[in-house]
Amino acid sequence: MIAFLSRFTGILLLITGLSGVASAEPTVDIIGFQMSSETHARVVNAAADAARAQGWEVQILNSKGDMPTHIQQLQTAILSKPAGIIVAMGKPLQAEEQFKAAQQAGIPVVTVMSGTSPYVLFDIAVNEYAAGATAALYLMDHLNYRGNILTERYEGNAGTRIRGKILDVVLSENPAVKELGANTMARPSSWRNDVKAGMSALLLQNQGKVDGIWASFDGQAYIIDDLLQQQGAKKGHPVLVSIDGGAETYRRIADPQSLLMATVAIPFEKMGTTAFDAIARAQTGEPLPDMGQQGPYLYMDAELIDANNVSQHLK
Repeated sequence: MIAFLSRFTGILLLITGLSGVASAEPTVDIIGFQMSSETHARVVNAAADAARAQGWEVQILNSKGDMPTHIQQLQTAILSKPAGIIVAMGKPLQAEEQFKAAQQAGIPVVTVMSGTSPYVLFDIAVNEYAAGATAALYLMDHLNYRGNILTERYEGNAGTRIRGKILDVVLSENPAVKELGANTMARPSSWRNDVKAGMSALLLQNQGKVDGIWASFDGQAYIIDDLLQQQGAKKGHPVLVSIDGGAETYRRIADPQSLLMATVAIPFEKMGTTAFDAIARAQTGEPLPDMGQQGPYLYMDAELIDANNVSQHLK
């Protein structure tokens, strides 16, 4: 009798264990390259919220702007065999072996604002060339195509790098606008200090000569805006523009004390939810709806936000 009960208990445990496995919710791993950046966090949080709303388990990883950490996190995620991986603002070229390994393991990967890779479903992006041109031309228009500018750049991300290259094209065709100096943010792990130190030095060197400032993303513009306000600058003197969008950006555009005049808004939350939707559909084998995907990219619209329409975006 004891032996029978022991065997029966074992069978029950086995059935219970198998039932638990069968009923376990799928897991999605979401990796943000630099979660101290608002835009990275917005993508990650939106994707996580969408997954949890569908009952999925969510594992969030923050690479903290460090490439070796990013690669290690991808490797760890692959070993845990989630139902899918979402990467926000990743580095497909540097992590190509990891993306390839994920594909070979049958794990679908969707990237956001990262650039193309043959080993992912697609990258969700805006047309950075168009967004960069919109911001650059807004600045030119408000300078009447003449004057002096400073620029705050970042070469470590494909999107911000493209924006800077498009600005350079615009400047090459408008020689009456002169770039007095540029600070290139080089340390993603301590980017705020990098921007503050670099732009403070440029503003000091060119005091009284600056008509406009271009920033490659809004987080940089916040720091520059604070510096200008501390120096007593008034809105429009100099003209400050950037790219990304978000609640804090819209607040500053609407604030008469802020120097930030415009941004080209990117729908980061929609990108995050769309990334999860793609992973969920891959899990069930359901095809994605036609959203105008072109090749390896799924493009979304960016919108110019300034004083004329910011009220529509204020919460």
